[in-house]
Order: sequence, then C-alpha cells, then structure tokens
Amino acid sequence: MAEQEASFDEMRELLAGMPGPDDGAVEKVRAREVQLTKPAGALGRLESLTEWFAAWQGRHPPQLERPRVAVFVANHGVAARDVSAYPTSVTAQMVENFQASGAAINQLCLQQDADLRVYEMALDHPTQDFTQEPAMTEAECARAMAYGMMAVEDGVDALCLGEMGIGNTTSAAAICCALFGGSASDWVGAGTGVTGDALERKKTAVEDAMALHGAAFDDPFEVLRCLGGHELSAITGAVLAARIARVPVLLDGYACTAAAAILNRIESTALDHCLVGHLSAEPGHRRLVEQLGQTPLLDLEMRLGEGTGATVALGVLRAAISCHIGMATFAEARVDGPAG
Repeated sequence: MAEQEASFDEMRELLAGMPGPDDGAVEKVRAREVQLTKPAGALGRLESLTEWFAAWQGRHPPQLERPRVAVFVANHGVAARDVSAYPTSVTAQMVENFQASGAAINQLCLQQDADLRVYEMALDHPTQDFTQEPAMTEAECARAMAYGMMAVEDGVDALCLGEMGIGNTTSAAAICCALFGGSASDWVGAGTGVTGDALERKKTAVEDAMALHGAAFDDPFEVLRCLGGHELSAITGAVLAARIARVPVLLDGYACTAAAAILNRIESTALDHCLVGHLSAEPGHRRLVEQLGQTPLLDLEMRLGEGTGATVALGVLRAAISCHIGMATFAEARVDGPAG
C-alpha cells in the first residue's frame, strides 16, 4: 500500500487538475491520415482510435511500445452471502495460477507482448459485507486508490486494466445501481455462472445495500467506499493516475468499468482517456457503457475478467497505430492521390 495516508479530498484535488486532450497531436494525426495510400476514412474506427490515442498520449507520432496489463485482486465480504458460484479460496488460487503463467491473461499478454502485473491486495482481509455495513473506511478505500495509482509507472505508454475477486460482480452491480439508478434486476447478472436461488441472493444483496447506504449516494467516492472493493478502488486510482500521466487506458469488463464510472459521476470528462475494450456478456455492462456514452471495441461474449477483453482489444489499437505510422504516403509510394 502507499506509504502516505491518502484521502478523498486529495483525490478530488487530482481530479480538478486533470489535463485535457492534446489538440495539436490530433491535428498532426489528421494531416498525416489524408496523405496515406488509402481512400479517406477507409480504415474506419482505426483512424479515430489513432486520434484518440495521440490526443491522450500527447504526442505525434503516437507510441505503443510498453503496454502494461494491471490486474488487481481482492476478496469481498459480501461473498459470504453465497452470491458466487465459486468459494473465495479461488481468489488466492488464481493468483498462483497467474504467477505460474497458467491463466488466459498470461497467454494474451504473451501474444500481445504486454507487461503483466498482478497486484494482490490483502486477500486475508476482505472488505466488510456491504449488506451490513460499509465495505471500507475512507482510509482503506483511499489507500487502495493510491495503491492502484502506483501501477502507472514512467515509461508505460498504454494501460489495460482488469480485476479478479470472488463476489466483485455483486459489488459492481451495487455500484452501478447506486450511481445510475434503476433496480437490482437491471444490474445483476450471472457473474461466475450463478442461477436460481444464488442469483436471487445476489439481487437481494444489492437491494439490501441500496436500502442501507442510500443516504451516501450523492458522493460517488462514498459509493465506492460503501459498496466497492480493494481491487475496484485500485482501478479507480489507476484510471486517475493514468490521466495525470497521459497514459491512454483500455478498460476490461463489467467490474472494471463500474470502478472507472466512479470518476465519471464526479467529472463527466474524467474517462475521456479511456476506452472500453470489450462488451462483457454480463448484461449490466451493456447498460453501463450506454450510460457512459462508450462504444466497446469488441463484442466477443467474454465475461472472464482478468483484463482479458482489454488485452485482446490492445491488438486492435496496435493495428490502428501500426497503419498510421507504417503506411506510405501517396508521395512516398508514387501513387496518385484522389482526383480534384
């Protein structure tokens, strides 16, 4: 964890000082695009991806040489209410699997030449059961946010964010319900595969949390404190730190996007440097990305977590930047440009 105690007030100060996009870099992207050996707009969204990446990296040509995949791992007290298909022991076991290069995310990082970092967050000390009391104190929540900020190190030029933690889709559903309204049924899905009574317990847990903590929902940081988890708080912090450091971010699925949404509800432009990498099969994720005005890069019916969807999307981002940088111009290739 961070050496110095953090607070929500400090996080608000950082939000107030966030840099905006680099319009000069965007203009350079556009100036080069019209010279490349292709019809205008022929690469579709790949072209807008390059603009987005350059705008938030703040340079042209953009550079994608040191991407990092950060996976934050923690346990949730609400899991004791049997809202998941798996026991909480799986969280620590999956950390071992990550370390042994046996998980899906290990294979994807190898394929994408991305630096994988797994951040294990006090697995022996889960959050409190948020149906009974706040999941965390302010100090615990802000400390986890500060810890997540440490994932944004010098030299990292793109960040893919992911998570792992039994019970965290219940937490994500509760966060979304608190931030955007609606009923528990609007936001609760199968998660790790729950059905029947387990799915009903999951909905009830969210309903109980709404009734218990509703008075705190005017402050998104309080929503995170009352309903979130250590790993979700770390993701919120990592998104904020990436903005300050001008590192573009690819978000993973439901839980990851819910953690990022905390910042959006405080400042509507706070996620402009982020793209949702894929649309999770978890039904609440579609509703969430619509609320955020995002269009995920991929829709592969994935719902694994671990940053897997974001890392697959990294390949699309690589394709966009490779075309922009590597293609010849009409003049270089001695190809006639468009008539008129």
